[in-house]
Amino acid sequence: MSIQHHRHESNDHTKPILLSFPEQFQTERLTIRAPQWGDGATVNEAIRESVNELRPWLPFARNLPTLEESEIRSREARLQFLERSNMMLYVFDTASGEFVASSGLHRIDWDTRRFEIGYWLRTSWTGKGIITEAVHGITDFAIQHLEANRLEIRCDSKNTRSAKVAERAGFTLEGILRNVEYDEEGKWAHQMVFAKVRGIEF
Repeated sequence: MSIQHHRHESNDHTKPILLSFPEQFQTERLTIRAPQWGDGATVNEAIRESVNELRPWLPFARNLPTLEESEIRSREARLQFLERSNMMLYVFDTASGEFVASSGLHRIDWDTRRFEIGYWLRTSWTGKGIITEAVHGITDFAIQHLEANRLEIRCDSKNTRSAKVAERAGFTLEGILRNVEYDEEGKWAHQMVFAKVRGIEF
């Protein structure tokens, strides 16, 4: 029996809510953790600072959230993390304690251990390699603690910055899904699918 098959069998009947793993971990410069009560104001400030850069790619940035809405979203993300249905992760600069990015593991399939890594970066922290470092850290976390078999990054085919992050993090472009959604202007958008797979990229 292969290692991969054995791992899959051992997890078939594990309820996600029973899984235990760290809520926080660190990379060289970053502290990455699950959302907590009270994070909403910090995240809201970063969204407002970055809205012009985020708006073309992220629906939530098209209508600026209020402080209360951001706090609700953070609390909901906290609850989802605890029940293992969706795992938002907030990224902080360890030295300053400043919130610099939002990422996480989404569209989770616990049976196959498949996860999608999403991310957005605070505008004032662009050009520092923050997201690439965060993606490396989250990838390692998912492999070591969640026994990931497949990790994906998906982005709009026109979002070259996001695609470059996936490439720098060692993800393979598997293909482009055509006409998957409408963009901000109501035109069809195509989606690039990058992945890392156990036994190939790790």
